Amino acid sequence: MVIALGADHAGWELKEALKAWLIETGHQILDFGTHSTESVDYPDYALQVAESVASGKAERGVLVCGTGIGMAMSANKVPGVRAALCSDPFTARMSREHNDANVLTLGGRLMDGELGLEILQMWLVTAFAGGRHERRIGKIVQIERRYLQGKEEDFHGSA
Repeated sequence: MVIALGADHAGWELKEALKAWLIETGHQILDFGTHSTESVDYPDYALQVAESVASGKAERGVLVCGTGIGMAMSANKVPGVRAALCSDPFTARMSREHNDANVLTLGGRLMDGELGLEILQMWLVTAFAGGRHERRIGKIVQIERRYLQGKEEDFHGSA
């Protein structure tokens, strides 16, 4: 699986631990940074990962900041992305099974590498259940489309 990774300075250490495991288990990684603990702005990395998932360059994305909140908020602004902040294996499973999340966000200041890895592993192996959940995902897509219609000019500063 091709997985896009991104982190800010607070998530760098956890991102690196997850990256090592992903490579070891045969996944192809697109690492958008950051590459140190030097202070950076999380939306810059969330955007790169989210765009790679939305465009199909990556099948899934993983983002890590201090709490995972800012990364989730930023990534979810990109149409086609369903980023889920997960704090344990159960929320990871539900985010995939019920919500078909394609981006996982984690809090690097809230968990150690062992818990982060447990969450990631559950998230990767869990399939979308479909069924009644497809209808709900369809409604999310309808909301997204509603707010995108006629807004293209706004994105380019000409409206």
